[in-house]
Amino acid sequence: MDATRRGRIDGDEARRRVLDAAERLFYTRGIQAVGMDQIRDAAGVSLKRLYQCYPSKDALVEAYLEHRDRRWNDALADHVGRVAEPRERVAAVFAFLAEWFGTADFRGCSFINAFGELGPVSPPVAAAARAHKRVLRERLGTLAAEAGAADPDTLADQLLLLVEGAIVAAAMGTATGPAERAGSAARALLDAATASGPGHTLTSHRRRRG
Repeated sequence: MDATRRGRIDGDEARRRVLDAAERLFYTRGIQAVGMDQIRDAAGVSLKRLYQCYPSKDALVEAYLEHRDRRWNDALADHVGRVAEPRERVAAVFAFLAEWFGTADFRGCSFINAFGELGPVSPPVAAAARAHKRVLRERLGTLAAEAGAADPDTLADQLLLLVEGAIVAAAMGTATGPAERAGSAARALLDAATASGPGHTLTSHRRRRG
């Protein structure tokens, strides 16, 4: 795109293009490997307009993580929200992961990746990564409570570990069917944590017989 056309793009359109380009490049190549010149070229805007939209690369990284957080959480909420039965909503989390892992551009968790690259030297990146995981953990806690877990907090921690482990395994290719295997483990944990689980049913049956 020539410089004249770049200069005609309005502010909202320029911000959208820059953010879309940054998300694509940061996620696929890594934050530190991508320069502002590359984002400018991918977005089709002038360097001046890019810096008008985002005055620094740090500001663009923060906007990227905020955008990614909102988009990922909305997609998860939409997927889980299609399921009516509370126990099955827990399983739906792992079905969502399986679909995500199967996409052509899957490169792991943006927040784990960003924290690994910049967390030790960038408090805003570390804070964004932790906030994203905190929201996910809260969502899992809500699902655990709605499914009837006796201790939703403990189950939420266990489910979060399964989710995180599945994401890393899928990104690294270290396990077969990581979402499905993690989902099976989640069902077992849910059974153990709820009154309707097989273990509880067996115990109750033995007590009635005794």
